[in-house]
Amino acid sequence: MHSEISKRRTFAIIAHPDAGKTTLTEKFLLYGGAIQLAGSVTARKEQRATASDWMELEKQRGISISSTLLQFDYGPYRINLLDTPGHKDFSEDTYRVLMAVDAVIMVMDGGKGIESQTRKLFEICHRRKIPTFTFVNKMDRPSLSPLELIDQLENVLKIDAFPVNWPLGSGKDFKGVYDRVNKEAHMFERVPGGAYRPPVSVSDFSDPFVKSKMDEDSYKQAAEELDLLSGAHVDFDMQDVIDGNTTPVFFGSAVNNFGVELLLKGFLKYSQGPTPRKCGGEIIPVDHDKFSGFVFKMQTNMDPMHRDRIAFIRVCSGKFTRDLQVTNVRTGDKVRLGSTHKLFGQNREVVEDAYAGDILGVVVKTDFRVGDTVTEDRSIVYNEIPKFAPECFGYLNNPEPGKYKAYRKGIEQLLAEDIVQVFQQREPWKSDPLLGAVGPLQFEVLQYRLEGEYGSKSTLTPAPWKLLRWIHTNLDDETLKLKVPSGGAFAVDEAGRRVLIFGSEWSLNYYRDKNPDILLFDSPNLLPTDN
Repeated sequence: MHSEISKRRTFAIIAHPDAGKTTLTEKFLLYGGAIQLAGSVTARKEQRATASDWMELEKQRGISISSTLLQFDYGPYRINLLDTPGHKDFSEDTYRVLMAVDAVIMVMDGGKGIESQTRKLFEICHRRKIPTFTFVNKMDRPSLSPLELIDQLENVLKIDAFPVNWPLGSGKDFKGVYDRVNKEAHMFERVPGGAYRPPVSVSDFSDPFVKSKMDEDSYKQAAEELDLLSGAHVDFDMQDVIDGNTTPVFFGSAVNNFGVELLLKGFLKYSQGPTPRKCGGEIIPVDHDKFSGFVFKMQTNMDPMHRDRIAFIRVCSGKFTRDLQVTNVRTGDKVRLGSTHKLFGQNREVVEDAYAGDILGVVVKTDFRVGDTVTEDRSIVYNEIPKFAPECFGYLNNPEPGKYKAYRKGIEQLLAEDIVQVFQQREPWKSDPLLGAVGPLQFEVLQYRLEGEYGSKSTLTPAPWKLLRWIHTNLDDETLKLKVPSGGAFAVDEAGRRVLIFGSEWSLNYYRDKNPDILLFDSPNLLPTDN
């Protein structure tokens, strides 16, 4: 079992929108042999659609709106790769994915440097000490100087950066990268549309062949920069990478396949296998004799013909075999995991066994929710999945009474994915559930999928609030209703935890100052355990 576990590599790719995250994901699949021809999100009819952006809305928008699992083998390794949404409105989905992985590859646009969403996602990784590898993309376009990009990583993100390789030229003069560890210059040739692996020539940097491929100024500049790095960035400690204190940096162009295989090989060389997870104050070893895992994502209608629901489960310990009977700790129900799959976008194949580090797609019919622990040992309970305070609110209604059944079924199944959060206000005249989202695009996705997958239109009535906080207080509901902020609301979430909703930041701060006995939290994970 230990040898199988050590082969697993489970990681996510994170980035600001349009940094090239999905393109890099697809090129990994190209080098892993999982696909033979690379396409693009905006592919025309004669090209293939992107393997990870499989939802119809993703294809139309050209962005990832849902995290996607892609599993493939590369050499001796079993890779579980999660392509995450870059848009801030879908950051909650990305945060959940980050709880299920052992490392991340952070994609930077070489022409823009550190962007807002990159910084926000990195801070989550840094707080959880998730090992972070950096790929500086789009070096074949006009870009910032590589030294400036390294400086941004160290001064903006406050992390040590070690350039594993270095770009040879930039923009239209970008010809390859120099591997600083193996002392090799990798010179690339472009292929039409970046659809295939490019021919690569490997030489010493001083080789006349390298000089012949670069113009004199680019070669001289690269030589000076490499000489400078030999004094400032000599080596790095593997433990610092594992602890999340140092990021190995790779340069390249995903769309042209420049440096992609070097990144993949470097990641596999410097990353570690599955990390043990905590259960309360105890660490559960990955080779524990009992299977355990947690649900970090629910997805309905991946196969529109069957209208099924898939629970994505991160295997944390032990060995899984198909038809294994486990307990869902939240409900106490015993469940047989029979319909288990290896996933590749929306495609799937039956899986007979899995080990710690793997991600299972399980077709479920019983009550499964994001955050559930499934285990052979009921004493193991994971609390890995965070919830965040929504900032957009609204009420969803069915304008077509004749399609009520389809509307109700769609709402129940889609809300089970936690696309948006659901709250019930504590006023008798407010029977409709209040929906909360991190950003308005989440509502758009909910409505689009409700119509596209269930044939039911809907109308959204925006609510005026901007902030929500979970509360901890000894006051009962009736007393608390008298203390609802002006223009605000009092409600409970799906777990029955009480929340207050505010119209502005000023209103929230004023309320906090005037009611020190009511503690406010922006995540239920921060609530005292006696609440």
